[in-house]
Amino acid sequence: MTAAIALFTGAILMLAGLWSFLSNKNMVRMIIGFTLFDTGTHLIMIAIGYIKGGTAPIIEDINNAVTYVDPVPQALVLTSIVIGLGITAFMLIYAVNMYKKKGSLNIDKFKDLKW
Repeated sequence: MTAAIALFTGAILMLAGLWSFLSNKNMVRMIIGFTLFDTGTHLIMIAIGYIKGGTAPIIEDINNAVTYVDPVPQALVLTSIVIGLGITAFMLIYAVNMYKKKGSLNIDKFKDLKW
């Protein structure tokens, strides 16, 4: 997959996720939109760090001039995946608790929790 395709796919996923969690009133659909948005950012971050013809950043010979891929975007994406998973789990637990309290996942039913 080339970097341009990954950037385009990431942008489409981000837009679909943004549309999903801004236009829906259902909490589960909003959570799915958040995860789509999160996945799109991961793809974009990986595509930014992509170098065509680059190799893993393992230096074996100092005199050998080889193009290395920057490992920082990959490390940031791994960290972002873990944080996104934790946030998604928290949102799902919140949605389950709200469903137990009100019997609905529609956010319009929760007027007593707004300020």
